[in-house]
Amino acid sequence: MDQKQKNELLLTQLILMFQTAALQHMGKLKNPFTDKIEQDLPQAQISIDMIDMLHSKMGNNLTQEENKLFMTVLQELRLNYVDEVSKAQKASSGSPSAEQSTMSMPSS
Repeated sequence: MDQKQKNELLLTQLILMFQTAALQHMGKLKNPFTDKIEQDLPQAQISIDMIDMLHSKMGNNLTQEENKLFMTVLQELRLNYVDEVSKAQKASSGSPSAEQSTMSMPSS
């Protein structure tokens, strides 16, 4: 394996490492150290931001495949993050009066 191939493999592993960390912090994967599902959305956002920063800093030095990997991973993580933030907001604002008013609304 030449240095270029090695660097491409290492970059892929780095992206996937941050992706896994983000998914763990979103509560989508078990924490391997505690063997529990845990959620820490600010830490998930940091992992997503790290991938985004790497992508922007590397700019025109990426191959098409590397750029596609960055874009795919970022899109997946951002969609999952928005979903988890939305769930957390609903859970924290889930007062009995809010639930009752939602239940009494006619369905369309």
